[in-house]
Order: sequence, then C-alpha cells, then structure tokens
Amino acid sequence: MPYKTIELSVAGPVTTLRMNRPDVMNAMDAALLEDMLQATEATVAAPDCRIIVVTGAGRAFCSGGDISTGLETVNGEGTLDQQAARLRRFMRISELLHTTDKVTVAAINGACAGAGLSVACACDFRLAADNAKFATAFQNVGVSGDFGISWLLPRIVGPARARQLMLDPKTLNAEQARAIGLVGEVHPASELADAVEALVGRLLSRTTLSLGYGKLNLAETFDLSFADHMDREARRHAECCRSTEAKCAASAFFERRAPKPAGA
Repeated sequence: MPYKTIELSVAGPVTTLRMNRPDVMNAMDAALLEDMLQATEATVAAPDCRIIVVTGAGRAFCSGGDISTGLETVNGEGTLDQQAARLRRFMRISELLHTTDKVTVAAINGACAGAGLSVACACDFRLAADNAKFATAFQNVGVSGDFGISWLLPRIVGPARARQLMLDPKTLNAEQARAIGLVGEVHPASELADAVEALVGRLLSRTTLSLGYGKLNLAETFDLSFADHMDREARRHAECCRSTEAKCAASAFFERRAPKPAGA
C-alpha cells in the first residue's frame, strides 16, 4: 500500500518506516499520522516481519507535532471528548511500537522533539547520530505531552530527571542524551545506518520466541508482584527451552559457531 508521507521499505524480516516530510523536519500533521498509524498497524500484523526500524527523511527524525496551522490541527473540530479520542487513535502508534513482540529500533538521524521523541521512546532501541538534538518541547508551546511520553520517559531516565525534562524543557545533544540513558548508542551521522544494520543483524541471530518473551517479561515488570512475575517468567523460559529454535541456538553456542538466523 502506498503512503504519501511514510516510506515503507521491506528487506526480508526487517521493515523500515521512514517519516517523509523533510521540508518541515518530518513534523507530524494529520496526514503523516494517518499514514504512520496504518503503516505501523500493517507492519505489526505482518507475520514475516521481525524487526521494525523507525527513522526520518532528510536532516531530522521528527520535530514533533506540526503546529504551523494551530495546536488543534491533529485533534480537529468537535467536542473535547471527540478531540481526545481522535488524538488517542493516533497515539496507538507509540502503543503498537512498544507492545508488539517484534523488536523496534529508532534510528535518530537528527532533530527529535515533542511527539517525535515520544515515538522514539516507545521503541526498544534508540541509536542516534552525533548531530541529533533532543527536547520534550511540549511546555514551550503550552501543552502537557502526548504519544505516551509521560509514561515512557520516567522508565527510561528516572522520575526526577523526567520531571526536569518535561516541565523545564532544554535541548540535549546526542552525548548528553546518551549520558542520561535516553539513547543507547551515538555514532557519526555517516555511520548511523551501518550501526543500525549491525544491531539488526545481531537481533536476527536471536530466536523469535526468546525476543518476544523477553520483551513481554520486561513490559510486565512494573505491573506484577515479584512472585507473579517469576511464575510467568518461568513458564515462558520453559516454552523457549522446548522450541527447536532455542535448541539450535544452544548447540551453536556450545559448538562455538555462528547461529543461523531464526527461521533459516
């Protein structure tokens, strides 16, 4: 399916979603969000996809919501409930990226602010170019934050630092973002694509079940008691042990040879 504001490319088990409004630093208007929601839904549902890479065209990842025509551009007309429901539908982008059993990677190639930062935080991995800039920015335009940032950011950088970043927004460079754990890796801009490719290659050498269950275990950390969490952790681990993929991976590890990509 063609999209006007999203480039969707598929290379075997890896799908890349590229926001494509480079003339406005990939700012999110209703058209981009509609395309991105549909593309994310389709990618998450694709049975052959194992890794989702999210990035931006040109010199930005995403500068956040496009407020050039007003704050309510995305929310549209209607009552408060109708506007909130419309926004919440688009916010499923973050929800899908964070909860899918596929591994999600944000390749942050430039400016990353507002809802763009929210989407990056929803991903499992964040790799940044050394020229990337980060800011929550919501308070700068009189809004409180959306696309899950208030839930995600405290879990990434800690509650106290998240309050600072959200309530008194400052722009961070890539090294500052790495220092607080906002991104995991920083690479020269010319080497970011290679670094993402290397990460994807490592991930594809893992088994599908172990990655999916590992991600689910981590997602439940704050919702279950320790005992309940261990009950689920034990069952999932046992299921992995029974799988053919895990047995092949264990043999490769023991024999000191490279594992075959899952599904190969």
